[in-house]
Amino acid sequence: MEALSLVALIAVSAAVAGAARYTRVPAPLLLVTAGLVASYLPGVPDYTLDPHIVLPLVLPPLLHTAALDSSYLDLRANIRPVALLSFGYTLFATVAVGWLAYLLIPQLPLTAALVLGAVVAPPDAVAATAIARRLGLPHRITTILQGESLINDATAITAYRVAVAAAVGEGASWLGGAGEFAVAAVGGVAVGLVLMVPIHWLRTRLKEPLLQNTLSLLIPFVAYAAAEQLHASGVLAVVVVALYLGHRSWQVDFATRLQEAAVWKMVAFLLESAVFALIGLQLSYVLTGLGDYGLAQAVGYAVVVFVVVVAVRYVWVFPATFLPRLSPRIRAREPEVTWKAPLVVGWAGMRGVVSLAIAFSIPLTTSSGGPFPSRNLVLFLTFTTVIGTLVVQGLTLPALIRALRLPRPDPFAETLAEAEAQNAASEAAERRLDALLADERNALPEPLEERLRTVMERRRNSVWERLGAVNEATGESADETYRRLAREMIGAERAVFVELRDQRRIDDEMMRTLLFRLDLEEAAAYREEDAD
Repeated sequence: MEALSLVALIAVSAAVAGAARYTRVPAPLLLVTAGLVASYLPGVPDYTLDPHIVLPLVLPPLLHTAALDSSYLDLRANIRPVALLSFGYTLFATVAVGWLAYLLIPQLPLTAALVLGAVVAPPDAVAATAIARRLGLPHRITTILQGESLINDATAITAYRVAVAAAVGEGASWLGGAGEFAVAAVGGVAVGLVLMVPIHWLRTRLKEPLLQNTLSLLIPFVAYAAAEQLHASGVLAVVVVALYLGHRSWQVDFATRLQEAAVWKMVAFLLESAVFALIGLQLSYVLTGLGDYGLAQAVGYAVVVFVVVVAVRYVWVFPATFLPRLSPRIRAREPEVTWKAPLVVGWAGMRGVVSLAIAFSIPLTTSSGGPFPSRNLVLFLTFTTVIGTLVVQGLTLPALIRALRLPRPDPFAETLAEAEAQNAASEAAERRLDALLADERNALPEPLEERLRTVMERRRNSVWERLGAVNEATGESADETYRRLAREMIGAERAVFVELRDQRRIDDEMMRTLLFRLDLEEAAAYREEDAD
């Protein structure tokens, strides 16, 4: 029955996420809403977030695929703002939110309030970066948000462990907490640095794409488990390894890259869909656990905490953006920043599944055997903060971005840069071909030699053609028309192969071989933006 419930969760989540593509509502928001509604439908089983599953089994692959898609060079160029958010802001939010919650909520002890602060400190930028890319936010803001989400979980989890130790009476000090954080951070980075080179070496030595992709799926779990076993940060270990592998992905053969990209897109899609649906499905469980707190009272506290969380982010973001720029060196090194950028970064601080997973891992009792202070209230406040930020900030972030009229990426400039890069590569390929053909061992019949030059010239011209005039009848560039006609021709060939198989003139194995060749040709003609 549990297996059937899991399959149903994944299937329905994927269907809702797929339906979101045909609406203007971001998929995370639609999934959370669907989960909220489903939590009160009769017959829907109880789905409770298990931190022993979410943190080691869901978080590593999501971090891995996000880091693979990130740019190591862009993150390095923006390391200062990323570090100020992922380390500085997360620790600041832990203390500030915890202290203000303690002052504003009479029944909440300081130790439990600091636990709450650590739990809601890390923004989950999955939804924010998805909206940013969809609306064409400036590249630097998207990089900063993505970089923050890759690292801040490690900071929050370490802060949470220190706060819980104080709450349960195991003893913890600020100095001890700083030491534990340093050990976790340095240890996580060290584990990642140790693992990344041998893993990449193994990936380049394996010649079977199936084995390479199997290894790829295991990498985030191995990195996370190895670091956690040494009491280091598994999050940082996963991120370090994935950034290195993504930066050197060009050294892996093309078949592995094609399969790996498809596999990780599917894994990320299914996990993100199920995770956001799970957030909404927690409502009934959280409400039943309120215990002595009345619903109206708890809702009032939830509004207070939500406002505090949003305000504290701006208290950090604006000074952290402009105060360092008092330094002439930073002003000379980094691009000019207006008030619009920190406004968007502050409003993009939506919380997600990591906060809920950490909250559900709060122990039931203290070291003395008594109940953990205000555990049910902390769970409820975490849930409402996650939902509040996803709904309020998530729904209004697109309108805010449009209202601010931030400079969007220039499609013409991007296409021009792509064309210049392709032209330089084609010239290098042409020189290499001339050198090879000068050797009599590489002699080719003239038609085959001409075919090589034609394909090379086609690649060179295709990007330039996108900058030129369009077909008045179809609105297509010459390159787009070429690719469309190529796919139509390939479709005609594919239909013949299937017909010959059905007539038993070729067997299935031969048909699959012939179709595979056509698939490779179609992949060469089919551009990623067409799929979007």
